[in-house]
Amino acid sequence: MPARPLSNLPVMSATAFRTAIEAMDVDAAVALMADDVVFESPVVFKPYVGREAVATLLHAVAQTFEDFSYVDQLDGADGSHVLVFSTRVGDRRIGGIDYLRFNAAGQITQLTVMVRPLSGAHALAEAMAARLQAAQPPA
Repeated sequence: MPARPLSNLPVMSATAFRTAIEAMDVDAAVALMADDVVFESPVVFKPYVGREAVATLLHAVAQTFEDFSYVDQLDGADGSHVLVFSTRVGDRRIGGIDYLRFNAAGQITQLTVMVRPLSGAHALAEAMAARLQAAQPPA
């Protein structure tokens, strides 16, 4: 028998995260995250750890994705959630998921993003690299 979450906090947090991202309110989405949140990118091997690092990435994503919308939501018996999205980067349509895990307080502890097709992942990687490089202060 699958584990059941102890409360409905993950459901409320997943809904609040979805609402914030759909409104492109990155700060509201980041406020739902644990201080030690782990973000696993579809295009970078090493995960990003911490609310500040994830905030930087999500702000860049919000400026990169076009025509973003969630098209489905799957709620796991263990309190995890999958938000299925559709978006565009340049001329590439991208489908993907945001996989969310939560702590007992309902804070997001893990955000794993997966995208397809490969050409879309490449377009995303190129656009994000350029945006993040431009955001760094000069040395």
